[in-house]
Amino acid sequence: MTCWNTFGVSSSATQSQIKTAYYKQSFIDHPDKNPDNEEATQCFSEISEAYSVLGSTALRRKYDRGILSGSDVQGAGRPSERESTNSTRTSSPQQYHQQQRSQAFSNVGGKAMFDFDAFFQAHYGEQLQREKELRARRAQYQQKQQQDYKQWKLGKMLEITVGVLLAMRGVIFTITRS
Repeated sequence: MTCWNTFGVSSSATQSQIKTAYYKQSFIDHPDKNPDNEEATQCFSEISEAYSVLGSTALRRKYDRGILSGSDVQGAGRPSERESTNSTRTSSPQQYHQQQRSQAFSNVGGKAMFDFDAFFQAHYGEQLQREKELRARRAQYQQKQQQDYKQWKLGKMLEITVGVLLAMRGVIFTITRS
């Protein structure tokens, strides 16, 4: 198994870099995105196996030393959140729920099926939330700009009206004095 080549990261990559590379590659080669594509399924299987090794700090050390055995890999499963990285620790019950949903499988016709929507939400949910908040702030800013423009326009119209009234007063005053 050539784990480092599978993700395209160096052997000095951080756990966060490995996790990011895994998510990017698994998103591309996921069987739900590539139905009836055996090559993508095989690639996804290799990616998952490589991540089970490199995502776990203990198995990664064994792999780097060349003492990793087949039984280590078979019993590895998916690295725990604590093992994979401390920087992405869950900070809210909603994130925890999303991560639990991303690991959920359902059986359809005896065949295990991955919940891709839950996976996507769990791994890209924070980014989607930030983008949603950014769009809302942008809309508020545009609305405020429109309100400010309307007030400016109203002020200018008021100034013009006062100017016209003063000019008319001057004309009327001049006519009545003559």
